[in-house]
Amino acid sequence: MAVKELKSRMLRLLREDEEFRYAVAGLLGLEEILKRLDRHEAELVRLREDMNKLREDMLEGFRRYDGELIRLREDMLEGFRRHDIELAKLREDMIRGFELVERHISALGARWGIMAESAFRESLRGLLEKELGYRVEKWTVFDEAGRVYGYPSVVDVDVTVSDGKLILIEVSSHIKASDITTFRRKAELYMEKTGKRPDKLVVVTPYIDDTAQKAAKELGIEVYTKV
Repeated sequence: MAVKELKSRMLRLLREDEEFRYAVAGLLGLEEILKRLDRHEAELVRLREDMNKLREDMLEGFRRYDGELIRLREDMLEGFRRHDIELAKLREDMIRGFELVERHISALGARWGIMAESAFRESLRGLLEKELGYRVEKWTVFDEAGRVYGYPSVVDVDVTVSDGKLILIEVSSHIKASDITTFRRKAELYMEKTGKRPDKLVVVTPYIDDTAQKAAKELGIEVYTKV
């Protein structure tokens, strides 16, 4: 059968045979559907591939993010360690600085205390000479046996004579009980070295504590505080 005749018969059947016409239309529709399904399946495959790639990219990103977080944590810990070390060093430097300042202050205080005490004693000696007519002289001796301070040392004491009476005087800005007993030992050393017995032992000070007052009374030492 020629192609032309076959085509003519097909066209006639489509026009005249409703059932055939629907069958052909159905076949054509199914083929189109199958074609569309094929296209959708291809798109689904590509979409699946894209999704897999996106998942891999996300996982890689998470791995990089975790690595950066770990490095950041390590950097922070290292920074904290350096900060702690610097703080410790600063603390040590501050402590050394405070100790140095304290030593300087202590040295200046000790120096000023010696100067102030020395100046105070000289002013009181001058007052005794001016107001009371005492001619005060310093008696100095080396205490080789260490009777006064417990070890060999130079010992001095103020001496004056008033109305023919020999008086030993201890002048200080502040008298403690230990100063009273030390003064008593000075007097004993004076008697031993000179063979002279003082008629009076006198302490001159603007301040004397209660225990020193009691010790002075027990040892027969006169105390003058109105200076």
